[in-house]
Amino acid sequence: MEAIKIGVVMDPIEKINTKKDSSFAMMLSAQKKNWEIYYIRPQDLYISDSQAHAISSRISVIDEPESWFQTHNTQDTPLSYFDTILMRQDPPFNMDYIYVTYLLEMAENDGVLVVNKAASIRDHNEKLFTSMFPQCCVPNLVSCNMQQLKQFVHDQQDVILKPLDGMGGASIFRVRANDPNLNVIIETLTEQGRKLSMAQQFIPDIVNGDKRILLIDGEPVPFALARIPSKGETRGNLAAGGSAKGQPLTERDYWICQQVGPTLKEKGLLFVGIDVIGDFLTEINVTSPTCIRELDQQFNLDIATDLMNIIEKKLRA
Repeated sequence: MEAIKIGVVMDPIEKINTKKDSSFAMMLSAQKKNWEIYYIRPQDLYISDSQAHAISSRISVIDEPESWFQTHNTQDTPLSYFDTILMRQDPPFNMDYIYVTYLLEMAENDGVLVVNKAASIRDHNEKLFTSMFPQCCVPNLVSCNMQQLKQFVHDQQDVILKPLDGMGGASIFRVRANDPNLNVIIETLTEQGRKLSMAQQFIPDIVNGDKRILLIDGEPVPFALARIPSKGETRGNLAAGGSAKGQPLTERDYWICQQVGPTLKEKGLLFVGIDVIGDFLTEINVTSPTCIRELDQQFNLDIATDLMNIIEKKLRA
């Protein structure tokens, strides 16, 4: 049978950290299965005569820190040339990102399996998506109304404020009702009442880590990566200086996954990372979830191969 052709839409491959990059783990797994791997930059996608195309580079990958990929040839093809495409471009989730999902949706219409499904990435903001599962969440508010946000902080007393389009812990504030900077923080986040922002009741269990739980086709990997804030921090994000510690899922973690998993499966979100602090769901990451390599290393797993096996099963079907 002809080798599966997999396209990977991602940010510059020459700049990744191979020890932590989940897209790299996926490419290593695809290569192990003798699939043909094609690297695609977002800016190399285009439409010609109503058909989506890409300038792609056929590559091979090596799990070495100095020289981890080799380019064999570059070609210009319709996206329908590929059997499956991984959408692994990092946020920011801006209009250019949305335009890429339109092109990938055109590929889906030609029979290409896009992971994750283009429309589902476009439709589900990683912070707002949690509102579909109120039984899993702490009290929260999404608003650009500065008075509403102030009242929420007054009612809850201890609150996390954050933008809807941030990543890596950027612009996340912990505020209390008596914080002298409360007004200016809300003014800044909402751009003087013009931009929606999220407020969540503060969860003290953050001291034990912000758990990243990976789900493949709605089923959880049995271990989470707890990202523990550094001293004096309330953000566990590794990009904000947090440290990582793997741990088995708790009974409550499994319950949250049972609440969320069927919806992810239904929407074609094959690889998702949910964030759980203590007993509560805080985010659902659908764009380019990470933490594969850290969990693989700590628990002798092969999460990327589990994902590739699901993709292969769907293609063979």
